[in-house]
Amino acid sequence: MIDISNLVRDLSLVREKSPLIHNITNYVVMNNTANALLSIGASPVMAHSVDEVAEMTSIASALVLNIGTLDADWVKAMLIAGKTAQTKKIPVIFDPVGAGATSYRTKVCQQILEECKPSIIRGNASEIMALVNSNVKTKGVDSTSSSDSALDSAKILARETGAVVVISGQTDYITNGETTETVSNGNTLMARVTGMGCTATAIVAAFASINTDMLEAATHGMAIMGISGELAAAKSQGNGSMQVHFLDELFNLNESTLRNTLKL
Repeated sequence: MIDISNLVRDLSLVREKSPLIHNITNYVVMNNTANALLSIGASPVMAHSVDEVAEMTSIASALVLNIGTLDADWVKAMLIAGKTAQTKKIPVIFDPVGAGATSYRTKVCQQILEECKPSIIRGNASEIMALVNSNVKTKGVDSTSSSDSALDSAKILARETGAVVVISGQTDYITNGETTETVSNGNTLMARVTGMGCTATAIVAAFASINTDMLEAATHGMAIMGISGELAAAKSQGNGSMQVHFLDELFNLNESTLRNTLKL
């Protein structure tokens, strides 16, 4: 159960501290991700070169690894950054985009899980299931399963990796393998905007940077995503205006809005 006072506290801390979130992410979503982090009050940086990722990670408050547009050099950079984050005790948030779509993606996912030890893993239902069962296939980067169907897989993955696992969907599930939280805010229009899942991963990273309780941090990040998406959809005429309204809602979130909108 989300404690609304803790959610308000964490949102205030993100805005107060403006944590640096290092994103090694895909080039489809870089602009969306950076703007969302800025809107919530965090400070984004996208550094991909193997020559600087260790140094950049060292000064960051959280690291996002997102395999949306895979490239061999970026994989090397992710592994360097992930190991650096481990050494510095910086939370690593992993987005296994398209896990199960190709054998290469699934192999890279397993390598990141083993070598980078993510603090939080966030994906759609098919991606989470594919990390547990290599026979599960995804439809490109889209889920072919509902979030509730992946809950058992998420719990197994959490226990095997020690990470908090987040399943995005009509209902978001957040689990450490023992305790499971849910977020019911959101709107189906969010799925029509590219990179919303990737944005969720970055927002979760912002909250993980200021809250050492990874289960609570991930739940708070997903609640902020769902509330902002729900409010934005109510003002939007389609997925174009949805993108603009979503950033505005992130920027304008306050305690009153959170208390009135959060679905417990």
